[in-house]
Formats: sequence, structure tokens, C-alpha cells
Amino acid sequence: MSQTPDVSDRAALAVWQQARLSDLLRRIIGRSPFHTHRLAAAGIGVDTELRLPDDLSRLPFTTKADLVADQTACPPWGTVLSEPLAHYSRYTHTSGTTGHPLRWVDTAESWDWAVTCWREVYAAARVGTGDRVFFAFSFGPFYGFWTAFDAAVAAGALCIPAGGMSSEQRLALLLATRPTVLCCTPTYALRLAEVATDTGQALALREAGIRVVIVAGEPGGSIPATRSRIEAALGARVIDHHGLTEVGPVSFECWERPGGLHVNEAAFIAEVIDPDSGRPVDDGVAGELVLTNLGRAASPVLRYRTGDLVTRRTGTCACGRAFAWLDGGILGRADDMVTVRGVNVYPAAIEAVVRQFAAVREFRSTVSRSGSLRTLRVDIEASPDGGVIGRQVAGALSAALGLVVPVEVVSPGTLPRFEMKARRFVVEP
Repeated sequence: MSQTPDVSDRAALAVWQQARLSDLLRRIIGRSPFHTHRLAAAGIGVDTELRLPDDLSRLPFTTKADLVADQTACPPWGTVLSEPLAHYSRYTHTSGTTGHPLRWVDTAESWDWAVTCWREVYAAARVGTGDRVFFAFSFGPFYGFWTAFDAAVAAGALCIPAGGMSSEQRLALLLATRPTVLCCTPTYALRLAEVATDTGQALALREAGIRVVIVAGEPGGSIPATRSRIEAALGARVIDHHGLTEVGPVSFECWERPGGLHVNEAAFIAEVIDPDSGRPVDDGVAGELVLTNLGRAASPVLRYRTGDLVTRRTGTCACGRAFAWLDGGILGRADDMVTVRGVNVYPAAIEAVVRQFAAVREFRSTVSRSGSLRTLRVDIEASPDGGVIGRQVAGALSAALGLVVPVEVVSPGTLPRFEMKARRFVVEP
């Protein structure tokens, strides 16, 4: 079989996935205790023949809670690994924004697979040799940062790391080196624009030569109001990307089709299920994304319930890919939803409204309890005419959510700024 499938042909992709899944199961059964025991309980052994898509449901789901429990019972790595520890050369861990951080290790082979996945992100963003890529984050032990950097090196780009710097220092380095590509979270792209405005360098930033901003880590890249603000502030096209430490670099926006994400189905099997029943949903119906990575045999995850809510569609894109398309990107997270006075509220829905107001520099949503009911308040930093803007934001939130939302205007600089994943949605006990 070819080393790469025909990505324009869904039938060819299905054949490819079938072969890769069979190979993956042969490589992990008997070697990864975690998966071996779970698959045996489901009646699946090394000689079991599975046919996609019908037999995929025979594989058990994996949740983050399963992986956390495994690492807690057998610290520090758990029992997922399918190779001796001496074969592993890369350590990363999750951010811990949704609970206990997971420790993850990769062999050189599995790391190369992840780098190949990230190169697909760059290819879709038209990034390669001759580009200068600026990485505006402190790297730390986070998977996405390092795989993005290594993939840019492999693509022949000049890579500019900007870890360990203040935002003012990063802005100065950016203006000096004039990158063509900026990689960061959506929040941090706006933070750089804010610093540029405060220091009288907003025009210099817009004219710095950035052609594309690749964002990840938050849903903002696919929220129209957020991406519009980034594009206006930096004079560049936004390309969204989505991945998870425990799964890998999953999806990307292509140049030809803004406002959503292609799942890299050459590297992943993607399902969309009803979060409550676990049953598959039809294309066009929102559900939870479930992923099986096909090339990370040393650190495998089967049918991982990501908690990410998506709407999948199929068909061939103008870019030529027949990969599944997540319309609107990541719509929210199942575990982020809270019910406020009978209304289901997601952080992304609040951001989609607030970011429409250019005068709002930063915001925070707080969910608290009033007796047996939850209440929602939104704080904003806005200038000028903060009172007027506050009333306008409150009206827009009420119209969008069907809920009366008090909006409080706070002094400039009151609310926290974020370099990595923003935590603007606070749920009090």
C-alpha cells in the first residue's frame, strides 16, 4: 500500500484507515496493558478482523478519566505505552485546564508522525520554505508548541522562538524580524495587538509583513467576530487548528474554506456521537468528536471521547481534500456547558457576542449561585463610553442567549491577560 492515501477520494481513505487500524491493533495488543485488557474484555484479539465503519463500535471508548485513573494507579506513565520506556525520547503534558494534567511520552517514530500531521496544517496554510514563522508562546512541556516548531523546521521555514519574554519584548522581536507567519492562541494574537496599540505601534504591527496567523488552543479561531478582530489588527489571514496532547494534531482550516476545520483522516478515524447516548449522529447534527489516532502506536488512544462539540459534514472541498469538515470548527466543549436559569450556555457563545464590540478590550464571564439557581455576569473592559458599550453588550447577550445577563464595566487593566489558553469562563462552586 502507498505510504499516503488519495485524500481526494473518500473510498480510498476508508481502505487506508482499515489497513492502518488493523496494523495499529496488531502493534498494541499484547504490548500495551491498558488497551490489551480493554480490548480483550470486548472480545477483540490480535487475529480479530474488524471492518469499518460497522465494527468500529466494538472498540471501547476511552475517556480522559480513564487515562487519569490509569496514571494514578500506575504512576507516572500508566499502562498505555506499547514500548519499553527506554524507547521514548519526548515528554509533554496536557495543560490541565479541564482537570488533572496527563503526562505523555513519544518515541522518535510517534513524534515524527505528529510532525507529519502538523506539516499538513502548514501545507493547508500555504506555509513552507521561505517563510519566517514566529512562535509567540513560552514553550514549556506542551505538545502542540513543540510539534508545531519541529514541523516548521522540517518544512524549511526560518523559525523564531519567542519563549521567556514579556509581551512587549515579543512585539519588539516580531517587528525586528518581520515574520510572515505567527503561531499563537487567538487570545494572544489579540493581546499582541493590544500591546501594540498601547505603545503606539498598531500601524507598525499591521504593516510588519505577517501573512497568516495560525491559531490553536481555543475555539476563537473559528468564531467570526474573534477572527475578524485578529485579521483587522494584524493585517493577516487567520487559519485555525485543533489538536490534543493525548491524541495529536487533529484538524486544520484550509485557505480555500474559512470558518471550519478539516479532520486529517489520513491520520485519524473521526466519529461524531450523541454525548449522552454514545450513539453516532448524522452529518449536520452537532455531537461529540471521537478520535482514534492511526500512526502513534507507541502512545495509542482508541476511540477517545474528546469532549469537543462539532458538526461534521462530508464532501470534497475546493482545496481538493475529501476529509470530513467540522463546520464552524470546535463549537464548544461538553464539559464547559452550564445551565443558567434553564438556558444552556457555552463560553464560545459569549465570546461570539462580546468580540463583536471593538471597544471591549477584555472580558470575563462568571457563573455563580443564587439560592438553587445559577446566575451569569459578564465583566468587560471598554473605552470610551464604557457605560453605553456595557448596555449594548448586555442587549446583544440577551438577544443571543435568551437570558438577561448583567454586564459590569471595570477599570482598564483589571481583568487578567493570557498567553496560553484563556480562562475567561469562571464557574464558582
